Amino acid sequence: MAAKLKKGDKVVVLAGKDKGKTGEILSVMPKSGKAVVRGVNIAIRHQRQTQASKGGRVPQEMPIQLSNLAFLDANGKATRVGFRIDGDKKVRFAKTTGGVIDG
Repeated sequence: MAAKLKKGDKVVVLAGKDKGKTGEILSVMPKSGKAVVRGVNIAIRHQRQTQASKGGRVPQEMPIQLSNLAFLDANGKATRVGFRIDGDKKVRFAKTTGGVIDG
């Protein structure tokens, strides 16, 4: 299946402890159906001290299910993503506005 959400997309969280927060996708893991979003689903990880880095409690973004994310269109509203053929290219478009996301 083609990727409806990609790295660099602006998304909003639909469910969970961070519901309503927005952020940019940093990475997508298609096999597990998850994505890492900047500033969302933060967990504290304990880092051991090494000669190169200082140890302590480090906040880190954790993966979140793709089904709990929605693309933000040009108006700043959550929308679903569809595919269509424009000329000879397959492009993603926002279902609410019909505008092409990337072309």
